[in-house]
Amino acid sequence: MTASSRQHFTTPDGLTLVGDRVGPPDAPTVILLHGGGQTRHSWTRTMHRLVGQGYGVINYDARGHGDSAWSPVANYTIQALAADLRAIRETVRGPVALVGASMGGMTSFYAIGTSDPPLAQALVMVDIVLSIAQEGGQRIRRFMQGHDKGFADLEEARLAVAAYNPDRPAPKDTSGLRKNLRQGEDGRLYWHWDPLMLRMPPGSEPPSRIDALLAVSHRVTVPTLVIRGGRSDIVNDEGIEEMQRLVPQTEIYEVPAAGHMVAGDQNDMFSAGVLSFLQRHFPAGTTNALEAMNGNPDL
Repeated sequence: MTASSRQHFTTPDGLTLVGDRVGPPDAPTVILLHGGGQTRHSWTRTMHRLVGQGYGVINYDARGHGDSAWSPVANYTIQALAADLRAIRETVRGPVALVGASMGGMTSFYAIGTSDPPLAQALVMVDIVLSIAQEGGQRIRRFMQGHDKGFADLEEARLAVAAYNPDRPAPKDTSGLRKNLRQGEDGRLYWHWDPLMLRMPPGSEPPSRIDALLAVSHRVTVPTLVIRGGRSDIVNDEGIEEMQRLVPQTEIYEVPAAGHMVAGDQNDMFSAGVLSFLQRHFPAGTTNALEAMNGNPDL
C-alpha cells in the first residue's frame, strides 16, 4: 500500500499551502499546478492516471486559491508563486516533473528559468506560452471579474460556467464545481480564490509576467511540452512560433476539441498526451498504485 495524505507546505513569506501527496513515496514525482481561479481538484482525474502509471504526485492549491492561505498583502506575482513552488520542491528528494495549466505553467517555466541547479527534469505547460493572445486573456479576466457578488446557489454558478464555455457538455455531477466555490458569511457562493488577485492587472508587476518569462527563456533547457487546446483563444500560432524559437526543444501536442481548460474539456486525450511525454522523458515504474486513493474521497 502506498502513501496518500494531505500535506501542508510553508512558503518563504509564511503562508500555508495545502495539497495532496499521492502515490509511491520513492517514485519520480510529478507536481501539478492548476490555473488561475481554479483549485487542485481540477487535476483529480489526471492525478489518478499518473499514480496508476507509477508516479508520485503532489497536487496543491496555489496561494490565494482553494484551501491555501491568502496573501495579506495581495502578493500574487509570478516571483511569489515561483518561490512557493521551490519550497514545495524542496520537500521532494528525487527527480521531479512539473505540469502546470495557464498560471501554473507560467509559474513552472519561470521557476525553472530562475533556479540553479535545475528545479525539474521535465516541464508540461497546459495551454500557455510565453506570450498569450490578448483577446483570450481579457475574456478570462472579464469572466472572473463578472461574478464578484457571488451566486445564490450551485445552479446559478453552473449556468455562469456554461455561458463562458458553451462547447463543454454540462456535467451530470456538480460536486467538482462545488469544490471551486466557498460559502460567504452572507450565505452566497463565491469562487474559491482571493478576489484581490484581480486588483493587479495582468502584466502590471515589475517586470511584467511576459517580460519575466522571456527574460529566462534561454535558461529553460529541460524537455518541454506545450499542450494546446484546438479551440483555445489563449494560445495562437504566433505564440507557438515564439515558444519554439526561444525554447527550441519544445514539443507541441494539440487536443482539437478542447478550449483553454484542456484537462477539463477532454481529459482522456489530455492525460494520454501528458503520459506519453513523461514516459519518454521522465519514466516511472509500472507499479499500479491506484489503491493508494482508496478511502480518500477528497482526492
